[in-house]
Amino acid sequence: MDEARQDNARQAALDYHEFPKPGKLEIRATKPLANGRDLARAYSPGVAEACLEIKADPATASRYTSRGNLVAVVTNGTAVLGLGNIGALASKPVMEGKAVLFKKFANIDCFDIEVNEADPYKLADIVCALEPTFGAINLEDIKAPDCFIVEQLCRERMNIPVFHDDQHGTAIVVGAAATNALHVSGKRFEDIKVVSTGGGAAGIACLNMLLKLGVRRENVWLCDIDGLVYHGRLSETSTQKAAFAQGTTPATVGDVIAGADLFLGLSGPGVLTPEMVAKMAPAPIVFALANPTPEILPDAVRAVAPDAIIATGRSDFPNQVNNVLCFPFIFRGALDVGATTINAEMELACIEGIAALARATTSAEAAAAYKGEQLSFGPDYLIPKPFDPRLIGVVASAVAKAAMETGVATRPIHDLEAYREKLNGSVFKSALIMRPVFEAARQATRRIVFAEGEDERVLRAANAMLEEMTDKPILIGRPEVIATRCERAGLPIRPDIDFEIVNPENDHRYRDYWTSYHELMERRGVTPDIARAVMRTNTTAIAAIAVHRGDAESMICGTFGQYQWHLNYVRQILARGGLYPQGALSLMIQEDGPLFVADTHVNAVPTPQQIAQSAISAARHARRFGVTPAVALCSHSNFGNGDSDSGRRMREAMQILEQHEVDFSFEGEMSADAALDSDLRARIFPSARLVGAANILVFAYTDAANTARNMLKMKAGGLEVGPILMGMGNLAHIVTPSITARGLLNISALAGTPVAHYG
Repeated sequence: MDEARQDNARQAALDYHEFPKPGKLEIRATKPLANGRDLARAYSPGVAEACLEIKADPATASRYTSRGNLVAVVTNGTAVLGLGNIGALASKPVMEGKAVLFKKFANIDCFDIEVNEADPYKLADIVCALEPTFGAINLEDIKAPDCFIVEQLCRERMNIPVFHDDQHGTAIVVGAAATNALHVSGKRFEDIKVVSTGGGAAGIACLNMLLKLGVRRENVWLCDIDGLVYHGRLSETSTQKAAFAQGTTPATVGDVIAGADLFLGLSGPGVLTPEMVAKMAPAPIVFALANPTPEILPDAVRAVAPDAIIATGRSDFPNQVNNVLCFPFIFRGALDVGATTINAEMELACIEGIAALARATTSAEAAAAYKGEQLSFGPDYLIPKPFDPRLIGVVASAVAKAAMETGVATRPIHDLEAYREKLNGSVFKSALIMRPVFEAARQATRRIVFAEGEDERVLRAANAMLEEMTDKPILIGRPEVIATRCERAGLPIRPDIDFEIVNPENDHRYRDYWTSYHELMERRGVTPDIARAVMRTNTTAIAAIAVHRGDAESMICGTFGQYQWHLNYVRQILARGGLYPQGALSLMIQEDGPLFVADTHVNAVPTPQQIAQSAISAARHARRFGVTPAVALCSHSNFGNGDSDSGRRMREAMQILEQHEVDFSFEGEMSADAALDSDLRARIFPSARLVGAANILVFAYTDAANTARNMLKMKAGGLEVGPILMGMGNLAHIVTPSITARGLLNISALAGTPVAHYG
C-alpha cells in the first residue's frame, strides 16, 4: 500500500507537470490585439512612442512595460532543495514553482532563468546584464559560498532589488519566530545564548539576522559537520563561517549547548538529542528546521523540557518556518515603490510585520481556515499561517514604508492605508479561494458517502481525500467492481481497507435501510416491496438513508443523471426538521476573483421569498471562502425600467431583504452587466447602494443562472466549485455529470465542514 501510494504520488506529480500543457507557466497578453488599430499601437508605429518616452526618462519603463511587476528567479542549479547540484536544466521545475508562488500569493509576474554557469563571478555578470528586463532579481538555489559572492556583486552593481531567498527569506521568518518566542519566554535578544548547527547560506544569514535583532556575537556558537567553528580550525571554514568562530579548541554541539536559550538547526536529523535539550536554559527555544526530518522531533523535546518553545520546517507541527510568509510580500512592497534595493530596514520591517500579525487578533478568515488549531498568540502560534490573507497587506505595506523612509523608493506611495486596502482586496484568487475550506475541513472528521462509488472520478476523489483530508469516504457500489477500477486506474486504495463500502447487492444493513425508507415513505405510496427494491437499486436513496440513520454526516451524488431526479430523493429523505433545498449555488473561480451564481438548479421560477432566501443563503456561503458578499438581483430590467415578471419578482425580493435587515450589501433589479460594472450602474442608477462589482448574482430563473454558469465555465475559463445545495444543513450536495475528480474533492471539502463552523 505505501509503495503503491508512493508510486502513485510520483506519477501524479509528473502528470501535474505535464498536463494539460507542459510546465507550470505561460505568457498571456494584457492588451487587445483584435484589429489593425490594436496592431499599430502594440507594434509599429505606436510602440515607438513608448520607446521614446523611456529613452527620455528611464523611470517610465514601469508605466509603459511590465518591468515594474516582473521578477527573475535565477539559479545555476548547484544547490537545489535537498537534491544538491543537479544542474540548471533539472532545476527548472523548482524555479517554475517559485514563479507560481510569486504569482499566486502576490500577483507578481515572474520569469525563471536557469543558467549553465558555475563560476560565481561570471554568473554575477550574466545576472547584472539582465537589469533592463526586470524590476527585481530573486537568486535561488546557488551553493554556498558562491551565493554570497553572486549576491554581493549584483547588489553593488545593480539598481534594482536583489534578494537571495535561501538566505534572507529564511532569516526573516526565523527572525519573526524568534522575536515572538522571546516575547513569550520573557527573554531579550541581548541576553540569550544561541547555538546553531549548519553553516550554509541559510544558517549564516539567520545568524546575521539575529545579530541585527540584538544578539551579541560573543553569545553565538556555530557548529557544522566538523563540530564547533573555532579560530584556527584546519577543516573547511568559509569567511562567512569564520566570522562566528568561538575559542581555539575543537568542540561538539553537546559541549557548547549547556545554558543555551536558542537552538537554531539548519542541518540534518538527529543532530540535537534530548540529553542536549536537558542542558539548555529554562524555557528553551528549539528551532529544528531541517527538512523533511528535523534535528529533533517536538515530542522528544517536550519529554525533557515541557516548557520548550518549538518551531520546525514542517506543516504537520505548529510554528512552521516557511519562506512563503516572506518572499512574495517583500518583493510586492519593493516593486510597488520602485525600490533600488532590499535593505536591512526593509527586512526588519518584514520581520516586525510578520511577528505583529501573529500577536494580533486572528482574522475571521484565518480562524475559519484553521479551525481547531491554536491560533492565539503563544508557544504554539509564533508566526502566522501561510494562508492568512492579511499577510500581503501587512508585510508588503511595511516593506514599502521602510523603503520610503530609508530613501530607496523611486515611486513613493502617498496613501499607505489605501495601498494596504488594495492589497487586501487582491488575495482571494484562483485555487487559493478553496484553501480556507480545505483547512476548515481538516479540523473535523466527517464521514462522507458517495452515491456513485464505482465512478472513476469518485475513486480518484476518495484517494485524494485520504491523502489531503481527515474525512472518511464511504462508497456505494459493488466491492469487486470498485477494486478492479481502482487497480485499473493505478490507485492504491482498496475497498474495506482504505474506505468503507455500502454494497447494494449484499450489505448487513440492508434490512435496516429499507425499513427506514419504508417508515419515511409508507404514507406516500411506498410499499415494503418498493422500499426493498429502491434500497437495492437506487444509490442516491441509499446514500440519503445512510445520512438519515447517522452512518454518514453528508452525501454527494449526481455524477450521472438529472439534478432534479437526485433532488427528489434528497427532499424525500433529508428535508426534515426545518431543512429544505433553498437553492443551488455555484462558485465560479475567475482570474479576477470569485463570482457566485444562484439559483442554478433548484427553483425553476422562484418566488420573491425564494429569491430572497437564496440571496441570504448565498451570502452565508460566500463568507466560508473569505468573501464579503455583494449581492445583485439580476433581471433584464434595470431598476424598474421593464415591467416584466422577473423584474416584478426581483423588486418584491428586494423589499423582503430590506425588511429582514440583512447584514450584507445588495441591490436590484439590474442586468448582469450593471451588476458587474459599477461605472455602468452609476450611470443608470446613481443612487445604487451596492459599491463596486457584485460577487453574487441571483437570477430570476434557473435557466438564466445555469446558462450564466455554463458560459463562465466554457468561454471565460471559470473553474466551478459546486453546485452547493443551500438549505440542507450540509447533509447533501448534488453535483453535475461534467464534474471532475478535483471538483468532487472540492465538494467533499465543503461537505467535510460541520455547519457549526460557518453558521
